[in-house]
Amino acid sequence: MLSRLGALLQEAVGAREPSIDLLEAFVEHWKGITHYYIGSTDENTPAKKTDIPWRLKQMLDILVYEERQQTAAGEAGPCLEYLLQHKILETLCTLGKAEYPPGMRQQVFQFFSKILAQVQHPLLHYLNVHRPVQKLLRLGGTVPGSQTEKEEVQFTTVLCSKIQQDPALLTYILEVSTSGKKMVSRKKSSKEPITLPREAASVQDKDHAHSKAPDMSPCGARALSSQLPAETEEPEGVVGESTLITALIGLCKSKKGRVALKAQENLLLLVSVASPAAATYLVQSSPCCRVVTEHLCQLYQSLPPFLDPADIAALEGISWRLPSAPSDEASFPGKEALAAFLGWFDYCDHLITEAHTVVAEALAKAVAEKFFVEILQPHLLHVSEQSVLTSTALLTAMLRQLRSPVLLREAVAFLLGTDPQPAAPDDGPCTLCAHLIGHCDHLSDEISITTLRLFEELLQKPHEQVIHGLVLCNLEGRHYVARGSPEPESYEDTLDLEEDPYFTDGFLNNSFQPSTKPPRAPATNSDGKTAVTEIVNSFLCLVPEEAKTSAFLEETGYDTYVHDAYGLPYSLNLQVTSVLSRLCPLPHPLIHEYLLDPYINLAPGCRSLFSVLVRVIGDLMQRIQRVPQFSGKLLLVRKQLMGQVPGEQLDHQTLLQGVVVLEEFCKELAAIAFVKFPPHGPHLHLSPPREGHV
Repeated sequence: MLSRLGALLQEAVGAREPSIDLLEAFVEHWKGITHYYIGSTDENTPAKKTDIPWRLKQMLDILVYEERQQTAAGEAGPCLEYLLQHKILETLCTLGKAEYPPGMRQQVFQFFSKILAQVQHPLLHYLNVHRPVQKLLRLGGTVPGSQTEKEEVQFTTVLCSKIQQDPALLTYILEVSTSGKKMVSRKKSSKEPITLPREAASVQDKDHAHSKAPDMSPCGARALSSQLPAETEEPEGVVGESTLITALIGLCKSKKGRVALKAQENLLLLVSVASPAAATYLVQSSPCCRVVTEHLCQLYQSLPPFLDPADIAALEGISWRLPSAPSDEASFPGKEALAAFLGWFDYCDHLITEAHTVVAEALAKAVAEKFFVEILQPHLLHVSEQSVLTSTALLTAMLRQLRSPVLLREAVAFLLGTDPQPAAPDDGPCTLCAHLIGHCDHLSDEISITTLRLFEELLQKPHEQVIHGLVLCNLEGRHYVARGSPEPESYEDTLDLEEDPYFTDGFLNNSFQPSTKPPRAPATNSDGKTAVTEIVNSFLCLVPEEAKTSAFLEETGYDTYVHDAYGLPYSLNLQVTSVLSRLCPLPHPLIHEYLLDPYINLAPGCRSLFSVLVRVIGDLMQRIQRVPQFSGKLLLVRKQLMGQVPGEQLDHQTLLQGVVVLEEFCKELAAIAFVKFPPHGPHLHLSPPREGHV
């Protein structure tokens, strides 16, 4: 048979009417396929062991060869017209659905992919191509782990490639229709050259067109249909929802990494090449936003409830292109599910970044409404500490890898609200943000630490509403400053020490060392503001000399302690100082005044960062008096935290670690103040304290 086809093709080159011989060969191969079903009695022989694959390849080769020989551009040859007129693709789709012989569906997917890719004539606009394409899409992506996943993703790749070449195809491919008339009318109204010159005549007068071509008899057609299971028959014109999207989403869930990745790339291509009309159609008439968000929700709900926040925080670098963490990292229960969830969230973020604006806005809102509000928020507000802990850590991980400005806007609105207000009184309405702020001072230190990490991550996001909603809305109006009061003669008068139980007269006389007291009259610049030298020295001198140890060791910097925060006993205090270290450098006068100016005249009942640190120092000085050999133990703990000596357990270790953190934090604040507002003039010299320079 192969030699006969070769001879026919050779004769066709020099013949006066080459299309007739090609058509005869084309029809003969198609009849050979149909006769297999009429005459075969063995239902177990795999399709690849029959002559069906070879005949399909010959039919494809004839179509490609015929097109190359066409002299009139845009016209279809007799073989292509025969394929369209006799609904060959429809029949193949039915055979593929029946999966008879076994493996036939794979052969059909391959044939569809090749004919759409290799035949240059536009085919997808034809009803007799469009309809079987839609049916074939519905066969794929429905069963996880399908044996035809590779062929399915190749098929969708060809379709997406065609859409990339002609974006106007997207709306047509996705269109949901219940009647062939709608498709035809749309085809005729399109401005694209989508109709073949002789198609209408072929459809209207099937008997007259190609009267010389052999055809399958009605008896043969009935015999063929009798060989197929009744369940494969499909009512004419019944088309499900936008099947290309659902097929791609189904393939995105594949356990085969290459299949899932290719499907994700195809979906990304669709949303990025969409025209305004197609983008609107994707949002309003396709399940795109819904199915993408639903998969995110499903992956979240499949996470084990016992995930450790430290494991979540350590699993960095998850990308949708490489959702699995490097194999050399330590494994933990639930790691695969966590990587899958974070990988899909990263993919959603990437989709929103690359998509047409209309699609990006709709998808971001869908993620916010269906995932953030309906799924995540109840877990953040749950009475179960484990639920709060896990959901907060996951939200922090999501914020860490979030890059899309549109999705970031929705995340900020979810956390802070659309119109952030100052903290409500105790009897006021409690928002999600208020709940989370309350979690920063939770009975569980682990929840406090995890929530502080969430806010630290949020503060690093490039969105103006973050700083305003978390900080500035509480500082605007400067209600923390005493109104109309004269400039105090001594700084201690501004601290309202009598309101704090730590600061009694006996305590001040016995515990607070002279070296820790700020200057009585702060120096000011010509504009009346406190000189930066006074601010720097105030923070450097805040920790008493007997509680300082950095001068005895080589300087390592505050970052060393922050880096080690995740695994050491002193993590809560360190996390608090880490968040404040994010806030202090922000270039806003109110933030500078409230957090970095020790000499502001505070209103009654108000506290500043400096006044709180003074109270902490006061408590510290009471406690260290009860620790024997305090200085030696403190130096040993500093060496332990720096990794210079083994971390043996000591009495009062938590207190000693807190002293080290406090000393480093005060030095950090002094450094921030110095960098934010450097002293003016070449003659100003700062005399560094004994422990070293800032």
